[in-house]
Amino acid sequence: MSKLIDKEVEKSFKIINDGGIILYPTETIWGIGCDATKTVSVEKLFNIKNRSINKPMLSLVSDIDMVEEYTEKQNDKIISIINNFKKPTTVIFSNAKKISPLLISKKNDTGFRITKNIFCKKLIDLLGKPIVSTSANISNKPFPQSFAEIDNQILLQVDYVVNLPVKNWNMTPSSVVRFKKNGDILNIR
Repeated sequence: MSKLIDKEVEKSFKIINDGGIILYPTETIWGIGCDATKTVSVEKLFNIKNRSINKPMLSLVSDIDMVEEYTEKQNDKIISIINNFKKPTTVIFSNAKKISPLLISKKNDTGFRITKNIFCKKLIDLLGKPIVSTSANISNKPFPQSFAEIDNQILLQVDYVVNLPVKNWNMTPSSVVRFKKNGDILNIR
């Protein structure tokens, strides 16, 4: 399995590094994504989903150090909480920087999830940057419960479909939280 993952990481890296869009399995649901720092690619992703650019998408990162590279230093309490999340959780961080402006809210916030998916982690580490991760559905339509439910409109517009078996698929999107100034969690989704 490791060789298959490495092969798919290499293929996906080439596509994303050249500004392309991939369809890939995450630790939650099937996602579509690109290099989070390439605005042209992010704009293409918004068009594929038919999504308003006023609704920023989240990005996957490999660790807290990468979060801090694209936001700001986090306090130890927040880092400890993030490192102890039991289920996939996207955190809304303030003071976003160095990523596409299309991924940053009007309040200068952005969402990052530290991925535990081996394929995603290896791809992000090879790229050295976050990758956008948005559900593989047209905006305002239900997210697919399986690969077979992914809309043809999505399949025809991505540049590459990652060919990996999906086991123990979660079938639910991540939780979304924000930290208050005192370090308490505010649940958003």
